[in-house]
Amino acid sequence: MSIHPYSIDIPQADLDDLKDRLARTRWPQERPGTGWSRGVPVDYLKELAAYWGGGFDWREQEARLNEIPQFVTEIDGQDIHFLHVRSPEPDALPLILTHGWPSSPVEFLKVIGPLTDPRAHGGDPADAFHVVIPSLPGYGFSTPVREDGWGNLFRVAQAWAELMSRLGYERYGVQGTDVGSGVSGILAMIDAQRVAGMHLSGTGAAMPFGPALKLEGLSEADRVRAERFNTFQAEGLGYLHLQSTRPQTLAYSLNDSPAGQLAWIVEKFAAWTDPSAKLPEDAVDRDQLLTNVSIFWFTGAGASSANCVYEGMQAWRAMAAQPSSESPQPVTPTGVAVFAADSTIRSLMDPTGRIEHWSEYDRGGHFAAMEVPDLLTSDLRTFFHNHR
Repeated sequence: MSIHPYSIDIPQADLDDLKDRLARTRWPQERPGTGWSRGVPVDYLKELAAYWGGGFDWREQEARLNEIPQFVTEIDGQDIHFLHVRSPEPDALPLILTHGWPSSPVEFLKVIGPLTDPRAHGGDPADAFHVVIPSLPGYGFSTPVREDGWGNLFRVAQAWAELMSRLGYERYGVQGTDVGSGVSGILAMIDAQRVAGMHLSGTGAAMPFGPALKLEGLSEADRVRAERFNTFQAEGLGYLHLQSTRPQTLAYSLNDSPAGQLAWIVEKFAAWTDPSAKLPEDAVDRDQLLTNVSIFWFTGAGASSANCVYEGMQAWRAMAAQPSSESPQPVTPTGVAVFAADSTIRSLMDPTGRIEHWSEYDRGGHFAAMEVPDLLTSDLRTFFHNHR
Protein backbone atom coordinates (compact mmCIF):
# COMPACT_ATOMS: atom_id res chain seq x y z
CA MET A 1 0.00 0.00 0.00
CA SER A 2 2.99 2.33 0.36
CA ILE A 3 3.74 5.06 -2.18
CA HIS A 4 7.36 6.13 -2.66
CA PRO A 5 8.73 9.30 -4.29
CA TYR A 6 10.58 8.55 -7.51
CA SER A 7 13.36 10.38 -9.33
CA ILE A 8 14.73 9.47 -12.75
CA ASP A 9 18.49 8.94 -12.76
CA ILE A 10 19.78 7.16 -15.87
CA PRO A 11 23.37 5.94 -15.31
CA GLN A 12 25.99 7.77 -17.36
CA ALA A 13 27.17 4.40 -18.67
CA ASP A 14 23.76 3.96 -20.32
CA LEU A 15 24.01 7.37 -21.98
CA ASP A 16 27.50 6.57 -23.24
CA ASP A 17 26.34 3.21 -24.54
CA LEU A 18 23.43 4.82 -26.41
CA LYS A 19 25.72 7.29 -28.16
CA ASP A 20 28.20 4.56 -29.04
CA ARG A 21 25.50 2.31 -30.51
CA LEU A 22 24.03 5.17 -32.54
CA ALA A 23 27.48 6.04 -33.92
CA ARG A 24 28.00 2.41 -35.00
CA THR A 25 24.60 1.91 -36.62
CA ARG A 26 24.75 -0.39 -39.65
CA TRP A 27 22.43 1.50 -41.97
CA PRO A 28 20.40 -0.43 -44.55
CA GLN A 29 20.27 0.32 -48.25
CA GLU A 30 17.23 2.09 -49.63
CA ARG A 31 15.55 1.95 -53.02
CA PRO A 32 15.72 5.42 -54.60
CA GLY A 33 12.59 7.52 -54.73
CA THR A 34 10.52 5.46 -52.25
CA GLY A 35 10.19 8.23 -49.64
CA TRP A 36 8.02 7.14 -46.69
CA SER A 37 6.07 4.54 -48.69
CA ARG A 38 8.15 1.63 -47.34
CA GLY A 39 8.83 3.04 -43.89
CA VAL A 40 11.21 5.61 -42.46
CA PRO A 41 13.67 6.97 -45.10
CA VAL A 42 17.35 6.36 -44.33
CA ASP A 43 18.46 9.96 -44.73
CA TYR A 44 15.74 11.17 -42.39
CA LEU A 45 16.57 8.65 -39.69
CA LYS A 46 20.31 9.28 -40.00
CA GLU A 47 19.76 12.96 -39.30
CA LEU A 48 17.40 12.30 -36.39
CA ALA A 49 19.73 9.66 -34.91
CA ALA A 50 22.66 12.07 -35.19
CA TYR A 51 20.69 14.66 -33.25
CA TRP A 52 19.63 12.07 -30.65
CA GLY A 53 23.26 11.08 -30.12
CA GLY A 54 24.63 14.62 -30.30
CA GLY A 55 22.41 17.71 -29.96
CA PHE A 56 19.69 16.16 -27.82
CA ASP A 57 20.36 16.73 -24.11
CA TRP A 58 18.91 13.87 -22.06
CA ARG A 59 20.14 15.33 -18.78
CA GLU A 60 18.19 18.53 -19.46
CA GLN A 61 15.03 16.54 -20.19
CA GLU A 62 15.62 14.32 -17.17
CA ALA A 63 15.90 17.39 -14.92
CA ARG A 64 12.64 18.78 -16.31
CA LEU A 65 10.87 15.49 -15.70
CA ASN A 66 12.19 15.39 -12.15
CA GLU A 67 10.61 18.77 -11.48
CA ILE A 68 7.26 16.97 -11.73
CA PRO A 69 6.26 14.98 -8.62
CA GLN A 70 6.70 11.28 -9.45
CA PHE A 71 5.99 8.18 -7.42
CA VAL A 72 6.05 4.39 -7.50
CA THR A 73 3.71 2.00 -5.75
CA GLU A 74 3.35 -1.77 -5.99
CA ILE A 75 -0.07 -3.04 -7.08
CA ASP A 76 -0.80 -6.73 -7.56
CA GLY A 77 2.92 -7.48 -7.49
CA GLN A 78 3.84 -4.89 -10.14
CA ASP A 79 5.63 -1.57 -9.68
CA ILE A 80 3.48 1.24 -11.07
CA HIS A 81 5.17 4.56 -11.82
CA PHE A 82 3.05 7.70 -12.03
CA LEU A 83 3.14 11.48 -12.11
CA HIS A 84 0.90 13.20 -9.56
CA VAL A 85 0.42 16.95 -9.69
CA ARG A 86 -2.09 18.51 -7.35
CA SER A 87 -3.84 21.73 -8.33
CA PRO A 88 -3.55 24.85 -6.18
CA GLU A 89 -7.35 25.03 -6.40
CA PRO A 90 -8.81 23.15 -3.40
CA ASP A 91 -11.97 22.05 -5.24
CA ALA A 92 -10.14 20.63 -8.26
CA LEU A 93 -11.44 17.35 -9.74
CA PRO A 94 -8.97 14.45 -9.72
CA LEU A 95 -8.29 13.22 -13.27
CA ILE A 96 -6.34 10.13 -14.30
CA LEU A 97 -4.87 10.28 -17.82
CA THR A 98 -3.72 7.10 -19.56
CA HIS A 99 -1.37 7.03 -22.54
CA GLY A 100 -1.22 4.38 -25.25
CA TRP A 101 1.39 2.79 -27.53
CA PRO A 102 4.07 3.87 -28.39
CA SER A 103 3.99 6.43 -25.65
CA SER A 104 4.48 7.25 -21.98
CA PRO A 105 3.42 9.97 -19.50
CA VAL A 106 5.75 12.28 -21.48
CA GLU A 107 2.84 12.58 -23.93
CA PHE A 108 0.89 14.71 -21.41
CA LEU A 109 3.62 17.13 -20.28
CA LYS A 110 2.18 20.14 -22.12
CA VAL A 111 -1.28 19.80 -20.59
CA ILE A 112 -0.25 19.38 -16.94
CA GLY A 113 0.07 23.12 -16.25
CA PRO A 114 -3.16 24.22 -17.97
CA LEU A 115 -5.15 21.39 -16.38
CA THR A 116 -3.87 21.82 -12.83
CA ASP A 117 -3.64 25.61 -12.77
CA PRO A 118 -6.08 27.15 -15.26
CA ARG A 119 -5.93 30.46 -13.39
CA ALA A 120 -2.28 30.82 -14.49
CA HIS A 121 -3.06 29.75 -18.08
CA GLY A 122 -5.97 31.99 -18.97
CA GLY A 123 -8.70 29.61 -17.81
CA ASP A 124 -11.39 29.42 -15.17
CA PRO A 125 -10.07 28.13 -11.81
CA ALA A 126 -13.37 26.27 -11.43
CA ASP A 127 -12.12 23.93 -14.20
CA ALA A 128 -8.98 22.81 -12.34
CA PHE A 129 -7.85 19.19 -12.02
CA HIS A 130 -5.51 17.22 -9.81
CA VAL A 131 -3.78 15.04 -12.42
CA VAL A 132 -2.52 11.47 -12.08
CA ILE A 133 -0.58 10.11 -15.07
CA PRO A 134 0.56 6.48 -14.70
CA SER A 135 2.92 4.56 -16.93
CA LEU A 136 1.17 1.47 -18.28
CA PRO A 137 2.74 -1.77 -16.98
CA GLY A 138 5.59 -2.65 -19.35
CA TYR A 139 6.03 0.97 -20.40
CA GLY A 140 8.47 3.57 -19.11
CA PHE A 141 9.34 3.19 -15.47
CA SER A 142 6.52 0.70 -14.76
CA THR A 143 9.12 -1.93 -15.63
CA PRO A 144 10.25 -4.65 -15.45
CA VAL A 145 7.04 -6.64 -15.80
CA ARG A 146 7.22 -9.45 -13.26
CA GLU A 147 4.58 -11.81 -14.65
CA ASP A 148 2.26 -12.40 -17.61
CA GLY A 149 -1.16 -10.81 -17.75
CA TRP A 150 -0.47 -7.07 -17.60
CA GLY A 151 -1.45 -6.68 -21.25
CA ASN A 152 -5.02 -7.43 -20.14
CA LEU A 153 -6.67 -4.00 -19.95
CA PHE A 154 -9.14 -5.18 -17.32
CA ARG A 155 -6.25 -5.90 -14.96
CA VAL A 156 -4.74 -2.49 -15.68
CA ALA A 157 -8.07 -0.78 -14.99
CA GLN A 158 -8.33 -2.59 -11.66
CA ALA A 159 -4.86 -1.33 -10.79
CA TRP A 160 -5.85 2.24 -11.69
CA ALA A 161 -8.91 2.02 -9.43
CA GLU A 162 -6.67 0.85 -6.60
CA LEU A 163 -4.18 3.64 -7.32
CA MET A 164 -6.87 6.32 -7.08
CA SER A 165 -8.04 4.80 -3.79
CA ARG A 166 -4.51 4.88 -2.38
CA LEU A 167 -4.28 8.55 -3.32
CA GLY A 168 -7.48 9.22 -1.39
CA TYR A 169 -9.61 10.18 -4.39
CA GLU A 170 -13.16 9.00 -3.90
CA ARG A 171 -14.50 10.69 -7.03
CA TYR A 172 -12.52 11.32 -10.19
CA GLY A 173 -12.57 11.69 -13.96
CA VAL A 174 -10.78 9.51 -16.50
CA GLN A 175 -9.18 10.35 -19.85
CA GLY A 176 -7.45 7.96 -22.18
CA THR A 177 -6.01 7.76 -25.66
CA ASP A 178 -5.19 4.76 -27.86
CA VAL A 179 -4.78 1.76 -25.51
CA GLY A 180 -5.50 4.21 -22.69
CA SER A 181 -9.01 4.75 -24.06
CA GLY A 182 -9.66 1.04 -23.58
CA VAL A 183 -8.34 1.17 -20.02
CA SER A 184 -10.48 4.24 -19.33
CA GLY A 185 -13.62 2.58 -20.68
CA ILE A 186 -13.13 -0.45 -18.46
CA LEU A 187 -12.25 1.72 -15.46
CA ALA A 188 -15.50 3.67 -15.88
CA MET A 189 -17.36 0.36 -15.91
CA ILE A 190 -15.73 -1.35 -12.92
CA ASP A 191 -15.56 1.78 -10.76
CA ALA A 192 -18.72 3.48 -11.97
CA GLN A 193 -19.72 4.72 -8.51
CA ARG A 194 -16.58 6.86 -8.31
CA VAL A 195 -15.93 7.87 -11.93
CA ALA A 196 -17.49 11.28 -12.58
CA GLY A 197 -16.97 11.16 -16.33
CA MET A 198 -14.97 9.48 -19.09
CA HIS A 199 -13.23 11.37 -21.91
CA LEU A 200 -11.69 9.49 -24.84
CA SER A 201 -9.40 10.36 -27.73
CA GLY A 202 -7.22 8.42 -30.15
CA THR A 203 -9.98 5.90 -30.81
CA GLY A 204 -10.51 4.11 -34.13
CA ALA A 205 -13.40 3.68 -36.50
CA ALA A 206 -13.41 -0.09 -35.97
CA MET A 207 -11.25 -2.93 -34.72
CA PRO A 208 -8.14 -3.18 -36.91
CA PHE A 209 -8.55 -6.87 -37.74
CA GLY A 210 -12.22 -6.55 -38.70
CA PRO A 211 -13.68 -6.00 -42.18
CA ALA A 212 -13.05 -2.84 -44.19
CA LEU A 213 -15.57 -0.06 -43.64
CA LYS A 214 -18.34 0.55 -46.15
CA LEU A 215 -18.44 4.10 -47.47
CA GLU A 216 -22.07 4.22 -48.55
CA GLY A 217 -24.28 6.53 -46.54
CA LEU A 218 -21.47 8.37 -44.77
CA SER A 219 -21.11 12.12 -44.68
CA GLU A 220 -18.20 13.66 -46.57
CA ALA A 221 -16.16 14.08 -43.36
CA ASP A 222 -16.91 10.54 -42.19
CA ARG A 223 -16.10 9.14 -45.63
CA VAL A 224 -12.62 10.69 -45.35
CA ARG A 225 -12.20 9.06 -41.93
CA ALA A 226 -13.44 5.72 -43.22
CA GLU A 227 -11.05 5.85 -46.18
CA ARG A 228 -8.23 6.70 -43.77
CA PHE A 229 -9.15 3.70 -41.62
CA ASN A 230 -9.34 1.35 -44.63
CA THR A 231 -5.90 2.52 -45.81
CA PHE A 232 -4.51 1.97 -42.33
CA GLN A 233 -6.02 -1.51 -42.24
CA ALA A 234 -4.60 -2.41 -45.65
CA GLU A 235 -1.15 -0.83 -45.34
CA GLY A 236 -0.43 0.16 -41.74
CA LEU A 237 -0.97 -2.93 -39.60
CA GLY A 238 2.47 -4.50 -39.92
CA TYR A 239 3.54 -3.29 -36.47
CA LEU A 240 0.42 -4.74 -34.85
CA HIS A 241 0.59 -8.08 -36.65
CA LEU A 242 4.19 -8.54 -35.51
CA GLN A 243 3.66 -7.41 -31.90
CA SER A 244 0.46 -9.44 -31.54
CA THR A 245 2.01 -12.66 -32.88
CA ARG A 246 5.82 -12.68 -32.39
CA PRO A 247 6.72 -10.00 -29.82
CA GLN A 248 9.78 -11.81 -28.53
CA THR A 249 11.33 -12.06 -31.99
CA LEU A 250 10.88 -8.32 -32.42
CA ALA A 251 12.20 -7.68 -28.90
CA TYR A 252 15.79 -8.52 -29.83
CA SER A 253 15.93 -5.72 -32.40
CA LEU A 254 14.20 -3.14 -30.23
CA ASN A 255 16.34 -3.96 -27.21
CA ASP A 256 19.66 -4.06 -29.07
CA SER A 257 19.44 -1.28 -31.65
CA PRO A 258 18.53 2.29 -30.67
CA ALA A 259 18.19 3.15 -34.37
CA GLY A 260 15.71 0.29 -34.68
CA GLN A 261 13.76 1.47 -31.65
CA LEU A 262 13.80 5.04 -32.98
CA ALA A 263 12.46 4.00 -36.39
CA TRP A 264 9.80 1.76 -34.82
CA ILE A 265 8.31 4.73 -32.94
CA VAL A 266 9.00 7.60 -35.34
CA GLU A 267 7.20 5.82 -38.18
CA LYS A 268 4.00 5.99 -36.13
CA PHE A 269 4.48 9.67 -35.40
CA ALA A 270 4.81 10.20 -39.15
CA ALA A 271 1.69 8.17 -39.93
CA TRP A 272 -0.61 9.14 -37.08
CA THR A 273 -0.04 12.87 -36.54
CA ASP A 274 -1.80 15.83 -38.19
CA PRO A 275 -2.11 15.14 -41.96
CA SER A 276 -0.83 18.64 -42.72
CA ALA A 277 2.52 17.88 -41.03
CA LYS A 278 5.16 16.82 -43.53
CA LEU A 279 7.50 15.34 -40.89
CA PRO A 280 6.94 14.15 -37.30
CA GLU A 281 8.72 17.18 -35.85
CA ASP A 282 6.32 19.43 -37.76
CA ALA A 283 3.55 17.97 -35.59
CA VAL A 284 5.29 17.46 -32.23
CA ASP A 285 8.27 18.96 -30.45
CA ARG A 286 11.36 16.98 -31.48
CA ASP A 287 12.89 16.97 -28.00
CA GLN A 288 9.63 15.76 -26.48
CA LEU A 289 9.47 12.99 -29.08
CA LEU A 290 13.05 11.93 -28.37
CA THR A 291 12.45 12.06 -24.62
CA ASN A 292 9.69 9.51 -25.14
CA VAL A 293 11.93 7.35 -27.36
CA SER A 294 14.77 7.62 -24.83
CA ILE A 295 12.55 6.31 -22.05
CA PHE A 296 11.64 3.32 -24.21
CA TRP A 297 15.34 2.70 -24.84
CA PHE A 298 16.65 3.13 -21.29
CA THR A 299 13.92 0.98 -19.71
CA GLY A 300 13.76 -1.72 -22.38
CA ALA A 301 10.06 -0.89 -22.83
CA GLY A 302 10.16 -1.63 -26.55
CA ALA A 303 10.33 -5.33 -25.76
CA SER A 304 8.04 -5.37 -22.73
CA SER A 305 5.35 -3.18 -24.34
CA ALA A 306 5.37 -5.45 -27.40
CA ASN A 307 4.64 -8.40 -25.13
CA CYS A 308 1.83 -6.43 -23.46
CA VAL A 309 0.36 -5.73 -26.91
CA TYR A 310 0.52 -9.47 -27.59
CA GLU A 311 -1.36 -10.26 -24.39
CA GLY A 312 -3.91 -7.55 -25.07
CA MET A 313 -4.64 -8.87 -28.55
CA GLN A 314 -4.89 -12.43 -27.24
CA ALA A 315 -7.52 -11.22 -24.76
CA TRP A 316 -9.36 -9.36 -27.54
CA ARG A 317 -9.39 -12.41 -29.80
CA ALA A 318 -10.76 -14.54 -26.96
CA MET A 319 -13.49 -11.99 -26.34
CA ALA A 320 -14.30 -11.67 -30.05
CA ALA A 321 -14.70 -15.47 -30.28
CA GLN A 322 -17.52 -15.41 -27.72
CA PRO A 323 -21.15 -15.22 -28.88
CA SER A 324 -22.03 -11.62 -29.63
CA SER A 325 -24.26 -9.72 -27.25
CA GLU A 326 -25.52 -6.17 -27.10
CA SER A 327 -23.06 -3.78 -25.50
CA PRO A 328 -24.19 -2.56 -22.07
CA GLN A 329 -25.55 0.96 -22.02
CA PRO A 330 -22.95 3.29 -20.50
CA VAL A 331 -23.82 4.70 -17.10
CA THR A 332 -20.89 7.09 -16.96
CA PRO A 333 -21.09 10.47 -18.74
CA THR A 334 -18.90 10.17 -21.82
CA GLY A 335 -17.07 12.64 -24.03
CA VAL A 336 -15.09 11.99 -27.22
CA ALA A 337 -12.63 14.26 -29.03
CA VAL A 338 -11.80 13.48 -32.67
CA PHE A 339 -8.74 15.17 -34.16
CA ALA A 340 -7.75 15.69 -37.79
CA ALA A 341 -5.78 12.46 -38.21
CA ASP A 342 -8.28 10.27 -36.36
CA SER A 343 -10.61 7.79 -38.04
CA THR A 344 -13.33 7.83 -35.37
CA ILE A 345 -16.85 7.98 -36.82
CA ARG A 346 -19.77 8.84 -34.56
CA SER A 347 -22.40 6.84 -36.44
CA LEU A 348 -20.29 3.72 -35.86
CA MET A 349 -19.06 4.43 -32.34
CA ASP A 350 -22.31 5.94 -31.08
CA PRO A 351 -25.19 4.68 -33.26
CA THR A 352 -27.84 5.32 -30.59
CA GLY A 353 -26.61 8.75 -29.51
CA ARG A 354 -25.58 7.78 -25.99
CA ILE A 355 -22.40 9.88 -25.95
CA GLU A 356 -23.29 13.29 -24.59
CA HIS A 357 -20.20 15.25 -25.68
CA TRP A 358 -18.67 14.88 -29.14
CA SER A 359 -16.06 17.23 -30.60
CA GLU A 360 -14.37 17.17 -34.01
CA TYR A 361 -11.30 19.27 -34.82
CA ASP A 362 -9.47 20.12 -38.04
CA ARG A 363 -6.06 20.04 -36.32
CA GLY A 364 -4.06 17.45 -34.44
CA GLY A 365 -3.87 13.71 -34.53
CA HIS A 366 -3.30 10.58 -32.48
CA PHE A 367 -0.98 12.32 -30.00
CA ALA A 368 -3.27 15.25 -29.26
CA ALA A 369 -1.68 16.18 -25.93
CA MET A 370 1.63 16.68 -27.74
CA GLU A 371 0.27 18.13 -30.99
CA VAL A 372 -2.62 20.37 -29.91
CA PRO A 373 -2.51 20.63 -26.11
CA ASP A 374 -4.70 23.74 -26.29
CA LEU A 375 -7.55 21.85 -27.98
CA LEU A 376 -7.36 18.85 -25.69
CA THR A 377 -7.23 21.03 -22.57
CA SER A 378 -10.22 23.07 -23.72
CA ASP A 379 -12.20 19.94 -24.57
CA LEU A 380 -11.51 18.40 -21.17
CA ARG A 381 -12.53 21.59 -19.38
CA THR A 382 -15.76 21.82 -21.39
CA PHE A 383 -16.75 18.20 -20.91
CA PHE A 384 -16.03 17.97 -17.20
CA HIS A 385 -17.46 21.42 -16.37
CA ASN A 386 -20.86 19.90 -15.55
CA HIS A 387 -19.50 16.68 -14.03
CA ARG A 388 -17.69 17.88 -10.94
